[in-house]
Amino acid sequence: LTCPGDRIRGGLVTEADVYHTLNGIFRAQFLLEDIDLTPTTSAVDIEGWDSLRHIELILVIESHFGIQFHSREVDSMSNIGDLVEYIGAHLHAS
Repeated sequence: LTCPGDRIRGGLVTEADVYHTLNGIFRAQFLLEDIDLTPTTSAVDIEGWDSLRHIELILVIESHFGIQFHSREVDSMSNIGDLVEYIGAHLHAS
C-alpha cells in the first residue's frame, strides 16, 4: 500500500491522493479488489462493513495518515466524502 508520505507531511496532499490511499486501505481490509470509493460510499455499500470493521478502518486510517480523530468526528461521518473531508482538515491543520 502506497501513501504520498512526504507530500502528506508537507501539506501538499490532494483529495485524489486521499481517495487513492483510502481505496488501497479498503481493498486490503475487505480483501476486495473491486472497491472504488466515491464521496457517497457508505457502510451499506460494502459487504462486511460493520461496527467492528469500522473501528478497525479508523485505526488503520489514523495510523496511515498520522492523524487522530475525535470520537465525535467518527460518529458524525456518514460516508466516504465526510471521511475525506476530516482527513484533509487534519492533514492541513498539522
